[in-house]
Order: sequence, then C-alpha cells, then structure tokens
Amino acid sequence: MEFSYLFILSIFFLLVSLSLNLLYFNKNSSHLAGTLPPGKTGWPFIGETLEFLSTGWKGHPEKFIFDRMSKYSSSVFKTHLLLEKSAVFCGAAGNKFLFSNENKLVQVWWPDSINKVFPSSVDQNTTSINEQGMKVRRLLPNFFKPEALQRYVGIMDSIAKRHFESCWENKSQVQVYPLAKRYTFWLACRLFMSVEDPEHVAKFAKPFDVLAAGLISIPIDLPGTAYNRSIKASNLIRKDLLAIIRQRKIDLAEGKASATQDIMSHMLLTSDESGKFMHESEIAAKILGLLVGGHDTASSACTSIVKFLAELPHVYEAVYNEQMEIAKSKAPGELLTWDDLQKMKYSWNVACEVLRLAPPLQGAFREAIADFMFNGFSIPKGWKLYWNSNTTHRNPDFFPEPLKFDPSRFEGSGPAPFTFVPFGGGPRMCPGKEYARLEILVFMHHVVKRFKWQKVIPNEKIIIDPMPVPAKGLPVKLHPH
Repeated sequence: MEFSYLFILSIFFLLVSLSLNLLYFNKNSSHLAGTLPPGKTGWPFIGETLEFLSTGWKGHPEKFIFDRMSKYSSSVFKTHLLLEKSAVFCGAAGNKFLFSNENKLVQVWWPDSINKVFPSSVDQNTTSINEQGMKVRRLLPNFFKPEALQRYVGIMDSIAKRHFESCWENKSQVQVYPLAKRYTFWLACRLFMSVEDPEHVAKFAKPFDVLAAGLISIPIDLPGTAYNRSIKASNLIRKDLLAIIRQRKIDLAEGKASATQDIMSHMLLTSDESGKFMHESEIAAKILGLLVGGHDTASSACTSIVKFLAELPHVYEAVYNEQMEIAKSKAPGELLTWDDLQKMKYSWNVACEVLRLAPPLQGAFREAIADFMFNGFSIPKGWKLYWNSNTTHRNPDFFPEPLKFDPSRFEGSGPAPFTFVPFGGGPRMCPGKEYARLEILVFMHHVVKRFKWQKVIPNEKIIIDPMPVPAKGLPVKLHPH
C-alpha cells in the first residue's frame, strides 16, 4: 500500500514537472533572436536522455553524437538531456570555445540531483557543488605541484607493492577492475587523509561503491532505488569522515600529525581571505568529492590498460622492456623515484593512447551564463552545453585511422591543441592530471614486471556507465614471470 501511494505520488509530481517544463520551454523559445542549432528535443520531459545513455550502455557512446553530426552536417546541435535544453559542441573548435570561455560565457554545470549526493556544506556562502568545487580547486595546487608530487612517488610505489603482493601474487586468475579500484582508492585514502590500514580502507570503500552506482542512476529519491541508496551512502561516508577529521584536529593540537602531511590537515589549518577556517562538515564534503574523483577515473584507466596490453602482445613487450630496464637499475627494496617515472616515456605514450580510445571522462557539461553566438547559431542563456572527448579522439581529421592503437601519436609535440582531452581543458582542466599520471605509471610498472596475462572472456563487452567498465570486471589468467 505504501509503495503504491509513493508510486502514484511520484507520477503526479512527474506530470506537474512535465507541464512546467513544457511551459518553460515555450516561454523561453518564443523571443530568441537568431537561429538555434539544428536538432530535436525528443520526447517530452525526458528528451533524448535515454538514447544518450543507452549508447553508452551498449558500449558505443560516440554513436549518439556522430549520428547527429552526420544528420545535421553541423559541429553543434540542440537536444534535450537530463531534463535540460542542451547544445552539444563537437570537435576541436567546440572544445576550444568552451574551454576558453570558462566563467566568461559558460560555467561548469552539474544536475541538481548531484547536489543531494554531494550536498552543500554548512557554509552558507557555499550554495552549490559548483562553488564547493571552486573552493577545492584553490586548495589543490599545493598538493599537485611537482615538488609535492615527487614525495608521493615512493608512497605510491610502496602501496602498489603491498597491493600486488596481497591481491595478485599466488593467484592464477583475478578480476582486474575491482582490484584496480582497490589500488587507486587505497592511494587516495593515504594521500588525501593518511588512512593506510588495508582493513580500514576496505571497510571505507564499500559505501563508495553504493554511492557511485547511484550517481549514474535515474534520480528518483524513493526507498529502494539506487539513487536513494547513494544518498544514504553519502551520509554514512561523511559521518565516518567527520570522525577522522575530529581525531585529526586532536592529533594536530598534540603534535602527533603534520600540518603538511595531506589535504585534510591543510584544509583544517588554512583560512580564507577573511581569516575564517572551514567547518568540519565543509571539509568532510570536500574530502568526499576528492575521494570519488581521485580514484574512479584512474581505476577505469588502469583496467583499460590491462585490457589493451592483453590484446596487443607487441605493445606489451615494449612496455615490459622499458619497465625492466628501470627495475634492473634499482637495488633490492629500493623504491621508485620521480626520475624513474620520467624514463617511462613509451609506457606513458601507451597510457595516452588508451586514454584516447577509452577515456574515463567521456565529456562534461557547461551552462551558458549569457546569450552568445557559435558557428552562426544562437545559444540562449541558461542552456546546458555538452562536450564529448570522442568527437576529437575518434575523428580521422585529428587522429588518422582513429580505431588503430598507435602510441607513436604522442611522440614529439603530440596531438594538436584541443584534440586530446581526457582531462578536459582550460581553467577546468583536471588539477589531478599529474597525480593520475604517477599512479597509472606505478601501476603499469608493477603489473608488467610481475605478470603476463590473457583475457578469460575474449570479447568482453565494455559498458560506458559513465566510465568504460568491463561488463564482467575483466577477468584475466595470470602468468608470473
């Protein structure tokens, strides 16, 4: 009875929202100057969202965009995504325009539903996830500058060694994706908040999986839905984070913790321009966002690297040879250094080619904060703007034979500007790009140094939801060296 009541209530609100949505669309479409981009808005209320998402679920996220680019013969088209009137910007010119006009004509945008999973902190001046993100980005440069990153290499190597010894060695078969997530999450916990105990990390990771599953679900906050479970997981994680933060404050006061040991300490001890320190709840919200962003994309990249190396023996051999040269130069027990990672040039070219063909970040949304013209079309203020990496990554104009795996594309000066965008671009480029490079290269070093492998499921489906994930977790048979 209760479920039926909730279902009827949800349908009622859906119909009300639909009516308001249509009224809003008609009101705001009647007075626009100029020609809107070609395209259609699809079904009432949901627009073309289901088709947009389903192409990713089927493993071909580029199809939604390439079909419309071809149909309309245009590098920008209109659609209706995530309950919003939208324009999709395609190609290097579209990327350049959006990246170059950040906070001038456009600003980052997230669906309102995300704010329920990552709610605003108690800081009343921080009203949205966008503003929280801007505050975090101002804090991160200290932790992602070269001298700080150099200190992380040894920590990453030490954790990777422990990870492979406990989770990979003495096993004939493993599932790569869950193990890659365990590795990157362990690193994030250690480097962002100095949580290193494997049992503590494993316990902490469980609600993160629930949270991530809800982020990409239909945002219906009813008991039993993935979205509802995601919100509950977020609340549980923040509760645990608050306990860690409060203990850290005590440790800092007693001299048991260092002011520069991680991002958490820095947030606790850094005031804003007015001398105000962040509230514990605000720090918990920001650490939560960093932990999600700091491991999910890298784990997808590491998994894709294992997949491609299994499929391309000649590429594997070249990576193996490069990594063994470095391994042979190390004394027993000696950790990797910053200089060692700078020698991994071919390995990073391979990783970049994987990021081109299987980018963890498929794209991102912006919001028009003013009316403007692009390619002769009028883009109204308030429209949501989407860019997608595949419009350049898989475009033969920028990458000849785009489906061919060719690490040499990244030799010399590499791809043309605004064509290789796995980390975004402009002021919104991922601040953790170099951090990701380090953790990926350390992972590659350990996996190829220890094993050769073969895929258990030769044609395993890759689902984009929203990152490339093997449908069965990429099981592989291990062959130790």
